[in-house]
Amino acid sequence: MTPQPPRRRAEDFLELVERGRRGRLKLYIGFAAGVGKTYRMLEEAHALKARGVDVVVGFVETHGRKETAAKLEGLEVVPRKVYSYRGVNVEEMDLDAVLARKPQVVLVDELAHTNVPLAKNRKRYQDVQELLAEGINVIGAFNVQHLESLNDLVERTTGVNVRETVPDSFLKEADQVVNLDLAVEDLHERLRTGKIYAPEKVDRALESFFRAENLATLRELALREVAESLDRAAAALPSAQREEAGTRGAGDRVMVAMSSYPPRAAALLRRGSRMAGRLNTDWFVVYVETPGEAPHLIDSEAQRHLLANIERARELGAEVVRVKATDPVEGLLSFARSHGVGLLIIGRSHQPYWKQLFGMSTDLRLVREADDLDVQVVALEELREDREERP
Repeated sequence: MTPQPPRRRAEDFLELVERGRRGRLKLYIGFAAGVGKTYRMLEEAHALKARGVDVVVGFVETHGRKETAAKLEGLEVVPRKVYSYRGVNVEEMDLDAVLARKPQVVLVDELAHTNVPLAKNRKRYQDVQELLAEGINVIGAFNVQHLESLNDLVERTTGVNVRETVPDSFLKEADQVVNLDLAVEDLHERLRTGKIYAPEKVDRALESFFRAENLATLRELALREVAESLDRAAAALPSAQREEAGTRGAGDRVMVAMSSYPPRAAALLRRGSRMAGRLNTDWFVVYVETPGEAPHLIDSEAQRHLLANIERARELGAEVVRVKATDPVEGLLSFARSHGVGLLIIGRSHQPYWKQLFGMSTDLRLVREADDLDVQVVALEELREDREERP
């Protein structure tokens, strides 16, 4: 059984709370429902309250679990806001009420959740960003499969299309990241004894998402994410300490080449985000605008996809740059060399076969001409964004 990491005490987060004016963010990450994220958040809330911290519950979902519901007792819960949408009453976290209450610490669960369209922000993690900006400290939770950059990998390995995601840039904002680990066998036991879902849902869960091989993959991803978050924390150290820790320099920046061909962009962006996270470095998304691709020349659908992917890239933490050049390859390489890029990521070309045959396609030219940096050509198999954008 994997050794458990030392449990962080409530005092550890309290030290962060007492620093700075912007709110601090602590995240509990799990690999599946039922590993104990919400329960552990509530435990920490009680510990903070015992130390005199003003802590409230902004939004916690118990999913009918008695043990979790019992932990709410003794904590102040900000009432949810009820929206009437298409004839249905929907409860969301009351962001304005939490801001008005202005506690020291607020608990917010299920950060990948998409708010009802009538709400101020589209996603719950955006509510959290607003709380942080106002100096309110947040303890939150979500499962690793909801990370945007893992979307393709999770679908490929588990067969599950996770529609609600959190951008990796949000994870990078966290001051503390705690992995709630649990052996797959123990999670199965919790499932069978009714501690996660109602009895009538157990068999279906065991045959689909909760298959042992799926959980093992997700568990590994969660452990890796926490390890990488520690690496990112090391990268934020002062330069002398960073050099001692062996973190990477500007020459290891990552760059994703995004074309006006829209279907594959989202998968490329996720790949770039993952690589930048592993290398603890900045990353760029560069779109080369050729004379034939000026905004007034490309069709409205391509323009809409381009703008959507630019927004997605920013959410994932990239710096988006539009370069004007007659030759896309020259434009990409010029930018890469002038900005310390060490790894260039590009999708396999969709250009005519004759161009590929004679080595004239963009991907083959980049591999041939970028002799001073690494080029990663992502296989078509992985670029499966031919369907509509995920919400």
